[in-house]
Amino acid sequence: MKAQLAYGKTGLPIEFPDEWDVTVIEPRFVPGLVDEPRAIRAALRQPIGCAPLAEVVRQHLTAHHDQTSLRVGVIFSDITRPTPNHIILPVLLEGLRAAGIQPENLTLFNALGTHRPNTPEELHRMLGDEIVRQYRIVQNDAFDPATLIHLGVSSRGHDIWLNRQLAECDLKILTGFIEPHFFAGFSGGGKAVMPGMAGLKTVLGNHDAGMIGHPNATWGITHGNPIWEEAREVALLASTSAQPAGLFLLNVALNKDKHITGVFAGDLDAAHAQGCAFVKQTAMLPVSQPFDIVVTTNSGYPLDLNLYQTVKGMCAASQVVKQGGAIIAAAECWDGIPDHGLYGKLLREANSPRELLDRIAAPGFLEQDQWEAQIQAIVQLKADVYLRSDGLTDQQIKQALLKPCHSIEATVASLREHYGAGSRICILPEGPQTVAYVQR
Repeated sequence: MKAQLAYGKTGLPIEFPDEWDVTVIEPRFVPGLVDEPRAIRAALRQPIGCAPLAEVVRQHLTAHHDQTSLRVGVIFSDITRPTPNHIILPVLLEGLRAAGIQPENLTLFNALGTHRPNTPEELHRMLGDEIVRQYRIVQNDAFDPATLIHLGVSSRGHDIWLNRQLAECDLKILTGFIEPHFFAGFSGGGKAVMPGMAGLKTVLGNHDAGMIGHPNATWGITHGNPIWEEAREVALLASTSAQPAGLFLLNVALNKDKHITGVFAGDLDAAHAQGCAFVKQTAMLPVSQPFDIVVTTNSGYPLDLNLYQTVKGMCAASQVVKQGGAIIAAAECWDGIPDHGLYGKLLREANSPRELLDRIAAPGFLEQDQWEAQIQAIVQLKADVYLRSDGLTDQQIKQALLKPCHSIEATVASLREHYGAGSRICILPEGPQTVAYVQR
């Protein structure tokens, strides 16, 4: 039995004996749209739950006494996301120009959250040379108070700090892609604003141990999920001062080839809800019982660029692994642990997943990246986690509390001897692009 794992840019083939009990779970494949730019243009002309984008722009131009001072902000995803910015943004910017928005009135905002800034080379690769040359780009700096503005306190008691230049925009256009998310339910939607364009204090509040530990902070749940609900609240708050309404959503769905399968534009709530429903039909799949061994990925490039992001793939596997089972994650990790942030430091300072989780759960503890470490610890308390990676040394993997794996076939064979010849094995070739769950 052969399978191709999503790994880096090239993939990673694996092969197991045919007589083994192996189940491969992949998203239901949806072909990419025949003409992606045309589909985006159509969605902007006929959006979900609001007026066409051109009309929204005209409303803002009419309401603005000095049209040259109208400020439009377009938020785009950073290098850690496979959003096809090079396809989405040219069409969107073309539509904005046709509606009367000049390049000098528009700023592109890179939704880094607490991630590292993207290099000039990465920006050119993500957006294209012409866009980088023609438009002003602001990369969110969650750590610099001088770049932030305080907009109040959320209904959950967290201070809301957002990028000041984004907050000052009259019209904010949120772009991104929708996939199941391990604690926000689904990506896309309001996440472009928070955590994408938020300050560190706001991200820490939204991602604290209580929020991450909430039973509804998990795959596929939006309403009732405190993390998703607060992200939505912050995004809506950022638009309430604008007259007319200052938010417009442009999200896409992707297949395993990173081709666009659906475009969801318009009102934040209506468009995101329709996109989530579309993605859920293809990406969330039930199984009858858990598995002894689960082989997973982090969906390949660019999502498996570092270990921090790879926790998502581990978490996807943990949904269908037995208590006391084993997870093998394959992720290239060309960007390392990474070196920025405190995730690696939190792992190195703990002697075990239990010690790590206890530290994070202690009253008053609040550190950057604790959310990723918290979820990793929860996964490891359920199953042993092995890592197959060309970007990390064995020492780095061990310091991250994980077990090195040099051959997935050999590791699975060894684990099968441990669990018995009747061991049930699951392969998630696309990692968190597929969220399998045990049907109760």
